[in-house]
Amino acid sequence: MIHSTEHSAAACRSSRHTRVQHLITADESSFAELETVLATLPICSTGRVFIEIPDASWQGDIVVPSRMVLTWLDRSQRSGAPGTSRGCAPGEALARAVTAWADEMLCAEDDETRIDLLGGYLGTADIVDHLTGMGIAATAIHTPARFGLSTAR
Repeated sequence: MIHSTEHSAAACRSSRHTRVQHLITADESSFAELETVLATLPICSTGRVFIEIPDASWQGDIVVPSRMVLTWLDRSQRSGAPGTSRGCAPGEALARAVTAWADEMLCAEDDETRIDLLGGYLGTADIVDHLTGMGIAATAIHTPARFGLSTAR
């Protein structure tokens, strides 16, 4: 019998296997942390990975489980705050993309999404504020300890 907590290839193919959705964010300063988190995920993981980068030259080969979607957010191709002529500030594209995704995909009631926010402080703080405002418990959100925002990773 295959238990739902196993993470072998056979277990992941089972229709009874529980799959937990993941939300992972990063930026150019957190690639090492991102690789560590991704390496610990079961192969059957589902969810989204958002990575904000200064420009396309930062885009590299990041391996994510096949059921996860990886989105690169190139700041050089995005505008800043609406109504301004400014460029996109660090963390701004990440916060916009993740809050829009969360509004559509997350439900506060009995949501078991595992959330790891590894980007810079400003974008991460905005995302934490948005998620907790939606009713997601701060204890369910993992951020770098140096930020002092939620449960440290």
